[in-house]
Amino acid sequence: MRLVTDTGIVLVRELRPTWRDPFSVLFSIVQPLIFLGLFGPLLAGTSDVPGDSLWQWFVPGILVMVALFGTSMTGSNLLYEMQTGSHERMTVTPLSRPALLIGRALKEMVPLVVQAVLIVAVVLPFGFRLYPLGALVGLLILAVLGVGLGALSYALALAVRNQEWMFWMVQQTVVFPLLILSGMLLPLDRAPGWMVVASHVNPLTYVIEAERALFAGDFGAAAVWQGAVAALVAAVVGLLVGTRMMNRATS
Repeated sequence: MRLVTDTGIVLVRELRPTWRDPFSVLFSIVQPLIFLGLFGPLLAGTSDVPGDSLWQWFVPGILVMVALFGTSMTGSNLLYEMQTGSHERMTVTPLSRPALLIGRALKEMVPLVVQAVLIVAVVLPFGFRLYPLGALVGLLILAVLGVGLGALSYALALAVRNQEWMFWMVQQTVVFPLLILSGMLLPLDRAPGWMVVASHVNPLTYVIEAERALFAGDFGAAAVWQGAVAALVAAVVGLLVGTRMMNRATS
């Protein structure tokens, strides 16, 4: 019970800057809109995109990209707090150590869902067909994935502590291969065999396929449960690793 209460306190603290500055969430969708506006027309000129609709295939991948980039960078906030002493002040409070990590990770769900809703609203006039229930389940899976990625980002920040350059080097070294090997922006049907094999061990591949099935209204696809399991595993692993790092850093 104490863990739940402490997590709620940390969650409210982390959300307070977002409530005070909601425009930061709005501006954060500029990058995905650039991908939609510039990359989408390039894909439209090819015949490699599966399905009948480019946007129905492309938009779910953009939503997962938003989750990947947004949550994988959140550890930088913790780095800033460690540099300013704010994190140390939190650790001397009676709050439980796991709550310091879980509350921060849960916070990532809110801007992630808001950004996804805004992006879908933008593409609706361009022929994107919305299946509300599928979109709702898809956003839930994205939120679970965001918790896992955010927790791993915080764990990385705790591991490198004052070495900010190391945080960004590791983050970018991991993120870009995950992005390319997931089929997020381009189909991998014509990729070399080793890239296809690598995509099969990439958990993001399953999340993206689940999002594409759900946003197409196909609840019966095996990709849905496979993507849900991949997101859940990412969340469990992220929280376990992050909580362990938080306990070690404050012991």
